[in-house]
Amino acid sequence: MLIKLSIKNYILIHELEIDFSGGFSVITGETGAGKSILMGALGLILGQRADSGILLDKSQKCVVEGYFVIKGYNLEELFRINELDYDDSVILRREINQGGKSRSFINDTPVNLSLLKDLGDRLVNVHSQHSIITLNDSNFQLAVIDSYAGIQPNVTAYKADFFRLAEFKRQLADVRQIEAKASGERDYNQFLLDELSRASLKADEFSELEEQIELLTHAGEIKNNLFNAIQLISGGESNILAQLSEAIHAITGVAKFKNDLKVLVERLNSNYIDIKDLSKDISIMEEQVYVDPPTLDSMTQRLDHLNRLLKKHQVSAIEDLIHIKQNLEKKVIDVFDLEVQINMLGEKISSLESSLVIQAKEISVKRHKVFAKFEKEITQMLSQLGISTAQFKIECIDAESLTKDGIDKVRFLFSANKGFEIRDLSHTASGGELSRLMLSIKSMISQKNLLPTIFFDEIDNGVSGEVAGKVGSILKRMGSKMQVIAITHLPQIAGKGDYHYWVYKTEYNQSTTTSIKQLSDKERVGEIAKMLSNDIITDSAIKTANELMDNRIDRGNEN
Repeated sequence: MLIKLSIKNYILIHELEIDFSGGFSVITGETGAGKSILMGALGLILGQRADSGILLDKSQKCVVEGYFVIKGYNLEELFRINELDYDDSVILRREINQGGKSRSFINDTPVNLSLLKDLGDRLVNVHSQHSIITLNDSNFQLAVIDSYAGIQPNVTAYKADFFRLAEFKRQLADVRQIEAKASGERDYNQFLLDELSRASLKADEFSELEEQIELLTHAGEIKNNLFNAIQLISGGESNILAQLSEAIHAITGVAKFKNDLKVLVERLNSNYIDIKDLSKDISIMEEQVYVDPPTLDSMTQRLDHLNRLLKKHQVSAIEDLIHIKQNLEKKVIDVFDLEVQINMLGEKISSLESSLVIQAKEISVKRHKVFAKFEKEITQMLSQLGISTAQFKIECIDAESLTKDGIDKVRFLFSANKGFEIRDLSHTASGGELSRLMLSIKSMISQKNLLPTIFFDEIDNGVSGEVAGKVGSILKRMGSKMQVIAITHLPQIAGKGDYHYWVYKTEYNQSTTTSIKQLSDKERVGEIAKMLSNDIITDSAIKTANELMDNRIDRGNEN
């Protein structure tokens, strides 16, 4: 419910603040005083677009602020999803600067305009001549039926699943596109992976192979030279060890004559032992060298194979090939994972489609159950509003496939005159008839307590006399269920209001501004009398005004 509206520097409004109450409030004023300007200002905090042209003072920014009580209208989830702190009241604010740039706030938290509009749509329903056009919209017509049938929770749950299905289908299309591209490379990637897997790659193998091949290539030469070395050291009659042994024997024979010779003997013995060990090591090494052409051929082929793989993948090290192999494994696994995703999404889509069909059929049954009652009540209300011969029907056909609204496509058919074929609203109803039809519909919806506030602008267009009184009674009755605010030119409607606001112009320093005030009962009588007598207040007009004021209490519940 709108509690307070504050407006600064907007078109003809310098600065004003209005306090609102529940029930039915009316706003009156002379033509051009700025009543519709209030609607424009309210529209700013409900998410309508604006530019710097709305600024009264071009050097200052425009600020519109609305204070709402929102308890009991199930808005907690909206706040949670958008990471806003929820309270039982909320302040919406909109600022337009000199350059036309707009800023939006919810409880002083900056938000984008779409979120402001989303919340605004849930707080205030604005009914204007422009909004009458929505009567011809099939989506609006279906929403009306759902509101009347009280199945919004069912429809909301269905729509959530419907859009979830659409998201699953989008994901499936994306995954299939990726899978199709990956599948084109899958066989080749698998071939490359198999080839590298068979190669049994080891990081240090290349250098080991080169070393082994070098050894095997010169094995004969190495073995021959080692053998010759052994022969020289210990193999022949005049080998190094034999000669060294003779030298030791010769010096040992004379060592007793000189101490220094004993040192030489010791050194020769030490060298003899080292050379003998060296000879043994050379012998062992010679025995370990094999001339093995088959092994050499095998290793050469292995090295050639690795070199071909390096060249094929345009890298220079076995480590690079191992990395390529790991990447190929991931690609092959990813293709498999994509296939798993496709199957899972397909199962989800199939399950959700089956659920949606069941939900849509249940919703359709509930809609059809209220058609006749809805048609009857609309016809009765139109009769009260001066269209006694009105005919109103709901045409419903099955949609070719599931839509966001289910399986029903509805169309409102109407005829204002007896004997005329009922046809689509766009072909049969005048502006005044559409206005009264919309009022009838919103009156019925208001009984469901779905919105905190409804704002009527020029609802009295095309009506007068007794019908105007009926319109006032309907608005009064709506006000018992929700907050209703109406801009009106008709005294019959103004008299029904629980509260009355008067919009007027003032001139100061060669500038015209719009102001508003809440009227007392005495002031209301004067204002309604002026409306009755074209600004000339007569005793008769005052008497009638008092009667209309009494009607708002005595006959506020009339049908």
